[in-house]
Order: sequence, then C-alpha cells, then structure tokens
Amino acid sequence: MRILTLFFATLLGSLQGVSATTATRPLPVGSGCITMAASNPITAFTYKPSGYVNGPLLVVFHGVDRNAEEYRNHAISMAEKFKVMVVAPEFDQRRFTSERYQRGGVLRNGKAQPQAQWTYAIVHRLVAHVRDIEGRPELPYYLIGHSAGGQFLARMAAFSPGEASRIVVANPSSLLFPTREMPYGYGFGGLPEHLSSDDVLRSYLASPLTLYLGTGDTAAIANFDDSSTAMLQGLSRVERGRACFAMARKLAAQKKWAFNWRKIETRGVGHSAPQMFAAKEVKQALFGASPRSNRVAARHLHQIGPPTARLHRPVIAKASPAPQPLLALQAKLWTPPTPSKFR
Repeated sequence: MRILTLFFATLLGSLQGVSATTATRPLPVGSGCITMAASNPITAFTYKPSGYVNGPLLVVFHGVDRNAEEYRNHAISMAEKFKVMVVAPEFDQRRFTSERYQRGGVLRNGKAQPQAQWTYAIVHRLVAHVRDIEGRPELPYYLIGHSAGGQFLARMAAFSPGEASRIVVANPSSLLFPTREMPYGYGFGGLPEHLSSDDVLRSYLASPLTLYLGTGDTAAIANFDDSSTAMLQGLSRVERGRACFAMARKLAAQKKWAFNWRKIETRGVGHSAPQMFAAKEVKQALFGASPRSNRVAARHLHQIGPPTARLHRPVIAKASPAPQPLLALQAKLWTPPTPSKFR
C-alpha cells in the first residue's frame, strides 16, 4: 500500500508539472517549468544553457498575450549567448488584469493598495525561490520585459525595483513619466503623497532602468495605447521612450539628482520581442555598466566576451524630430512645477 501511495503521489506531481523534487532542486538544464506554491500559484517557464556556470538570473516578462512560454523560447538566444538562467513567469488574464499586470496592482479601483498586494511582490518571491533552489542567496538578477511586460517593469522601477542589477523596458505602449502633471499609469498624478513625493521621483531616476527601443516601432499596432493622455507622450512607442528619457534626464539635471537610466536603440526593429531579444544591442541594454551594476556586469561580461569601451558607457541615440504640436505639449510637460507644487 505504501508503494502504491508513493507511486500515485509521484504521478500526481508529474501531471501537475511540479513535484516535491522539482520545487526544491536546481533548475534543469534546457527547457523546464516550475510552479511557485502560494495562495495564488504562479507558473514560470525556465531555461538553463548547458554551459551555465554561476551566471546571473534573467527574468523575462511577456506582453499582453500572456504567452510566457513563447517569451521563454524567445529568450533562449540570450540564455545561450550570455550563459544566464531564464525564468519567464506567466500572469494570466483572469487573475492579472491590466490594472494588476501593466500597472502593477498599485491601485485598485483608484485606491492605493498595500505593497504586499502589488504584483511586484510576486516577482520578489519568485527571485527568492530561484535563489533558494539554486543554493545561491545572493544570485544577481536582471529583468527584461517587452510591450506590456515593459510597462510592468517601468512602473516596477519606480515603486519596487528590489535588488535588480538592471531593469530593461522594451517597446512599451506607454511609460511612467516622472511628473505629477499626468495621471497614474502615465505619470504620478493622483497618487497619495507616499507614492508621488519628490523622494519617490528621485528614487525612480536613480533606479537601474534601461529604455530599450526599436527605431522601427512606429506603427499604432499590437494594442497601441491611443488614449488622449498617452498621445501626449508621443505618436509612437519609440517616440514615447525618447520623450520619457529626455524628461527624466532634464529633471535629474535641474534637481541635481542621481540619474542611472540608459537609452539603447536598435535600428530598424519594430514591435517584435524575438527581434529585440536577438539584436546585438540587447547586450548593452542588459549588461552595460552603471553605478549600481558595474561590478556584477563586468564580472559576467568577462565570461561571455571581452568588454570594450562601448560596453561601459550608455549609448545615447539621436532622436528624430517630433511634430511641432507634440513638441509644444511635451515642452509644457517637461517644465518642472514651481516649488509650491512639489509635495
């Protein structure tokens, strides 16, 4: 009877995709799948290259189609090239609406939520879980998301960046501009003081954020946000990324705040996660040096190829001129509020 019980327990674990051993053993070489047990379990698709030796973790965030397994597959090229582990969590549409995914669950029906209920807390638990099963409590990690996944990470960088060495936001439809002149989702307007103060803005600009933009992402496709507020940010995804970076850099300079953002562009690539992940510029987007990640990136770059002078400084691409009406709107947004407006 005991043998039969163990057999059926093992079989049940296999059918569920996670057994007691897969929950506690290191990630397997090649493709895999884990489920993080919790009141709301999260499934994540994994990949570990055959030549992996003590490399960092790369957490990959899917777009609006919630296709985490496909995103894991898109990221295999990065795993093999950079010898990193890949984990791609799945945030299903039923439990994670746009309010909980793209906007991180910071607000619910317009009301600020406790940090423990933010979707970002799930990411921190997932990283802790991988560190635990890998037996590496200080495993460095990087985050990269495309489209809706980029939106999720842009807002995470503002409110809950954790210990991420670099947060790469690729081709989002809208961005979190560092201003209280736009409502939350697009800016910090309407948020309570503890989520919109100068201290929050300063921390946001100091976060290790990379805006990773395809210069060909100019068409209003793939759930492009064409709301009136979003259109203030720019007429296309690439234009919005450039405008957000320019505003952030200007504010940091005016306030004399630390500015750890980078902007990396890959020429001719449109709204395509596979192409963005395969482009040579993704190496700079992830591992280019910054005050926060310089030593970790330098150690790992030594393993995947000799660093060059180009790899150790941000690439600031030239932006194409924006239409005059848009420039006027953005100029208004980029003018910092008077001191009395700062809370």
